[in-house]
Order: sequence, then structure tokens, then C-alpha cells
Amino acid sequence: MHGLGKKIISAKVMNVEEFLKSKGVDYILHEHPAVYTCGEAEEYNKNIPGIAAKNLFLRDKKGTRYFLVVSPAKKQIDLKKFAQLAEVNKVTFASKETLEGKLGLAAGAVSPFGLLNDTDKEVELFIDEEIYNADIVSFHPNINTATLELSKDMFRKFLEVIERKFKIIGL
Repeated sequence: MHGLGKKIISAKVMNVEEFLKSKGVDYILHEHPAVYTCGEAEEYNKNIPGIAAKNLFLRDKKGTRYFLVVSPAKKQIDLKKFAQLAEVNKVTFASKETLEGKLGLAAGAVSPFGLLNDTDKEVELFIDEEIYNADIVSFHPNINTATLELSKDMFRKFLEVIERKFKIIGL
């Protein structure tokens, strides 16, 4: 079973990379051991320039709206402030099952690339202005054993080609 899981995970990386290549989105791939927290990722990615991202998958209190919040890894996110920005009463972290169902991702591998799996476009994307304006950003390619480095222009091109509405916010 463990080997089968690795094949599925590897296929997800290829899908992200193939998608990016097919759309002319250039990136640099950095492979590393599995990481589950921003702190662990920082240890392996300290030589990657730019801003590493933290990606939170949240839901509203009723579980009727879902949010992907992309911010600098080192930034503390005030969930009450985010709820106000999203115009909901309260947000909480979505369950692992919901994350897998909506974005096809496991915990520790969340990134904007997960939106490629959200074919129903149910997840709302919110990007912190520091990430949006950074010269270089980095995200997991739907697995936690690699990081993709993208320039500002390439990240913005990715956002354009996925044809998703998003909001730039100040957290």
C-alpha cells in the first residue's frame, strides 16, 4: 500500500509540472525530504530565494464556503481578521477529509496548485499582498517532498491561466 501511495503522489507532481509547462509557466524545482510544517520546510529550503508561502485551507462556520489563504510562511494569521475580510462570522480549519475532497491534497502539501484539482471552483482564493508582490515565491507542487520556485511574473501567469477569481488582502 505504501508504494501505491508514492505512485499517486508522484503523479500529482507530474500533473502540476506538466500543467505549468503546457501553459509556459517557468519554475525551478527543489526536491527535499517530506516536510509537514513551515519550520521543517524552512530548514530544507533556506537556499531558495524569495518568500516561502504558508497556505491555509479554511472554511466558514457553517461549512458552506471554503478558503485557500496564501501568506508569507513567517506571518501570523489572525483568523478573526481574515473572517472579516472574507465577510463571514467565523472561520476554522477545514478537516483533512474536506481538504482531500476539495483540493485532492494531504495536509502539509497545500498550495495554490491544489486549485487545479478544484474543478467545481468551490474554493475561494485569498493572497496576502506580500506574496502577490514578491519577486520570487515558492510553493509545494501538491506534495510535501518538493518546492517550486516561481518569479512574480510566473506566479501571476499561473493565476491568469487557471482563470480563478482571487482577492489580494493585507493580513
